Amino acid sequence: MSTQNFFQSELNRRAYLSYAAKSFLGVSILPWVTNSPAIGAGLGLNRPVNYAPKAKNVIYLYMSGGMSHLDTFDPKTSEVKGPMGQVKTKTDGIALAETLPLLANHSDKIAVIRGLTSTKGAHEQGNYFMHTSYDKRGTIVHPSMGSWLTRLDGRFNPTLPGAVVVGTGNQHPLSGFLSTQHQPLKVGAPGKGLANCEHKGFDEDTFNRNLNLSKNLDQAFVQKYNLAKVRSYADIYEDAVRLMRSKDLDAFDLSQETQGVRDAYGRDKFGQGVLLARRLVEKQVRFVEVQLGGWDTHNNNYERVYERCDILDQALSALLDDLHKRGMLEETLVVLATEFGRTPDYNLNEGRDHYPKAFSCMLAGGGVRGGQIWGATDEEGREVVDGITQIPDFNATIAYALGLPLDEIVFSPSRRPFTLVDKGQPLTQLF
Repeated sequence: MSTQNFFQSELNRRAYLSYAAKSFLGVSILPWVTNSPAIGAGLGLNRPVNYAPKAKNVIYLYMSGGMSHLDTFDPKTSEVKGPMGQVKTKTDGIALAETLPLLANHSDKIAVIRGLTSTKGAHEQGNYFMHTSYDKRGTIVHPSMGSWLTRLDGRFNPTLPGAVVVGTGNQHPLSGFLSTQHQPLKVGAPGKGLANCEHKGFDEDTFNRNLNLSKNLDQAFVQKYNLAKVRSYADIYEDAVRLMRSKDLDAFDLSQETQGVRDAYGRDKFGQGVLLARRLVEKQVRFVEVQLGGWDTHNNNYERVYERCDILDQALSALLDDLHKRGMLEETLVVLATEFGRTPDYNLNEGRDHYPKAFSCMLAGGGVRGGQIWGATDEEGREVVDGITQIPDFNATIAYALGLPLDEIVFSPSRRPFTLVDKGQPLTQLF
């Protein structure tokens, strides 16, 4: 057999095994194999093949409200900078705003994407677009990245949630049209542990007896009406019981950390949420999002950005230092994202308004090469002049780090086909 025929035969064999695994086991053993020309072109998007993902999990820090790029990751020297100065970093060619002095010491670990652009200038639509790569519609809710991750690549810890969202409001898309088994767990107050995880008033035998009684009572109904929503309701109960009995439930208990570690992250809600994220990924939770609001700086931009950055700078710097010392940074992708930037011009209230045309985000770890800038805006931060990056491209880069199949089609309940990041193309140059 010739080399070419052998390779063709081997690819066909692997494609069959992958198909069989998906059909009978619900898993994919070859997440990128469908991109091969020998098997099929997927959606014909010609996206790169990735056989060696670096990241196993993600800590996603979301700056809700629209973080000013000019006052954080893309400082300028022209008049648009206002009173904001710059701080030197340990990496030649990388400058940060003076609001991030601690992060400047970790510049060798980060990749700043300065060429982001969006078409969504309103908070709700921008937030949704950043989380899903799709426009917000009234007829369907698209899944967020954490839910896509567990849907396409599964959980690592079967007793803990695959994804967790810390400190979010009611606008998060969560699992969207995917089944409830991919629903992220929402945690409101990270310092209080996980509520309602004990048998209040029941011993283990009584709890099991009541649980079995409930299943028996529901059995006839479930068999008669085997609907997706009925099965989802049962799945929620099973996940809740599995979580209650998990030996890793103590991952949610921040009191097990030393006072010094808790202080290092910051005693505010965001800092403790970031510490919780580190504890959860240690227990193989795949995707943890922590939100920091207050970035909608229409008034007093300088003072408010400084106040937000004090919180962000401490927690993010502590996280990068902690992950590095624990040997976890290479397998953990740290993402800092926001829905849009702020205007170069100050308004009459000494604030900056919404500006989706150009803004910045950041990546670290997970195989991303640190100490680099991707993309650039002009001298006033108004236009992207190099390395323009659409929101789906940014999300495709996250997926690429995780080795997720960008072209795998998943159908919504209405049988509409969707892929992880729509038509986004990953920035493979960052790795």
